[in-house]
Amino acid sequence: MTENKTQLAVIGAGHAGVEASLAAARLGVDTVLFTMSLDAIANMPCNPSIGGTAKGHLVYEIDALGGQMGISSDEVTLQARTLNLGKGAAVYSKRIQADRMKYRAIMKSVIENTPNLRVVQAEITDIETCECGGKKKICKVKTRLGVEYSVEAAIICTGTYLNGVVHTGSVCYPSGPDSLMAASFLTDALVREGISMMRFKTGTPSRIHADSIDFSRLEVQLGDKDTLPFSWKTDEDAYMQGEQMPCYIVYTNQNTHNIIKENIKRSALYSGNIHGTGPRYCPSIEDKIVRFADKERHQLFVEPMGIDTKEIYLQGFSTSMPIDVQERMVHSLEGFENAKIMRYAYAIEYDCTDPEELYPTLEYKKIDGLYGAGQFNGTSGYEEAAAQGLVAGINAALKIKGEEQLILPRSSSYIGTLIDDLVTKGTKEPYRMMTSRSEYRLLLRQDNADKRLTPIGRRVGLVSDEQWEHYKKRREAIDNEIERIKHVIIRPSDALNSLLEERGTSPISTPVSLYELLKRPQLDYEALASFDKERATLKPSIIFASQTEIKYEGYVKKQLLEVKKSEKMEQRPIPADIDYMQIAGLRIEARQKLDKVRPQTLGQASRISGVSPADISVLHIYLSTK
Repeated sequence: MTENKTQLAVIGAGHAGVEASLAAARLGVDTVLFTMSLDAIANMPCNPSIGGTAKGHLVYEIDALGGQMGISSDEVTLQARTLNLGKGAAVYSKRIQADRMKYRAIMKSVIENTPNLRVVQAEITDIETCECGGKKKICKVKTRLGVEYSVEAAIICTGTYLNGVVHTGSVCYPSGPDSLMAASFLTDALVREGISMMRFKTGTPSRIHADSIDFSRLEVQLGDKDTLPFSWKTDEDAYMQGEQMPCYIVYTNQNTHNIIKENIKRSALYSGNIHGTGPRYCPSIEDKIVRFADKERHQLFVEPMGIDTKEIYLQGFSTSMPIDVQERMVHSLEGFENAKIMRYAYAIEYDCTDPEELYPTLEYKKIDGLYGAGQFNGTSGYEEAAAQGLVAGINAALKIKGEEQLILPRSSSYIGTLIDDLVTKGTKEPYRMMTSRSEYRLLLRQDNADKRLTPIGRRVGLVSDEQWEHYKKRREAIDNEIERIKHVIIRPSDALNSLLEERGTSPISTPVSLYELLKRPQLDYEALASFDKERATLKPSIIFASQTEIKYEGYVKKQLLEVKKSEKMEQRPIPADIDYMQIAGLRIEARQKLDKVRPQTLGQASRISGVSPADISVLHIYLSTK
């Protein structure tokens, strides 16, 4: 047996593992990143895209904290769009089409060139714990090739590899995504150590050769020219100024639906072969046809996978139908009559952990120094995985260094909301972040992610001097512009009142500040340019952030009052050794739920499913007597 030593082992090099290992190494911790394949680091086995509704917020937050996903995404953008432009700025969400192979190459290069970080191609098949202070502690990880690594901490980021089984019709076999090997042994080790596991399922559509598609019959979807980059490092003046690759839209039709209905029992999903729970918000096409039987058609997105490949991704058409049915389904689509499938669709089942067994730091309650992140924690999506990986990497590093670990409150970020939902409420299906999951979404905008999180990233040591200086200059520019706008007085004029009436808002008869005019939802910074003679030339991101802060000022004040009200409960700690079974007045269900989750604060306890306001009152009174 060969034995090595490292401070931190990160198991899996998907989006969670990449962020976790980079964060820990950048914080000065000796880190080894283990991957089943060096050629699949930061792989995108499903959508070749980053961002989307609420997911774009996560990417901005990752970047603000000092993570990697944002800058790497900017470097591989084929097309950029901002979703939800018809709604308020709080839910604007950036989404890009990414060059899949280039993204992998960039992330691999970043990892290979990061000090304190080694990457090793090996399957981790076992872990070893030891007793420390009366509690289990992670002390070793073991590879399939017989190498042991003594560790101070470890982060499990196994994605969909753990006991992965691929299903296509009646055919099923052990496999990870993209025909890579499944990780076949680690589950047994985790169960042996007392960790509860769940079985989830996800899927992916077929990939089509571009030359076999008649794009002239599809609805074209172009990118936005004025979309801002994800990362502070990217030059926004140069970002996406060249030609963007188009995406397209196609629709299923009655013929498509008939083919699916006639063969529904041949789908692995409906034949009984699949037992894992699938994602509610990203169902297979056969699931859509069954659940929404009254819909005449379903929208599909035809997306490029890279500059140097002919592969086209058919988003919204994931399936576990057998091959012959997949061929007929694809050929039933307009413009796809002669389509050539390069990769067939499949569903994949995999093992994941029960996230209620984790602290908000993403460390296991049962095993000191062992963390979970990404799809292993029951989530779906690259962005959710990367966000958890970043937090787990930061916390593992802080723990090793003997420093206080980071817990992001719900009011701080979508990352905080994501983690709190997982560890407090658990999940019975692959969890997906949405703006509606946050009660503070007016505070948690893309444009102010740096304001919310960069000081935190700086405090823990992940934000570089360069990023910190950029942040301070940006905040100064925004604050100065808002202050200037407050003192710009605009007098009534025929031209101004004509504009106001044209925009559907009332004219003015007395002088008014530009600040007050900008508060009107019908007006924006650009529309009032000719009446603001003294304005300087500013970057679009500064203009947008300044304008948004002005428009949202009243709403933000109200939400900050709500945050302040909840802070008392969030800051009221609950002793780690509390015996809920002995608290008189708590309902049995509440006792059981509280004992399982072991909330760290009264605020967290109040969000546990099955714990009522009355139970919280009883718990609050009990704590007050201690």
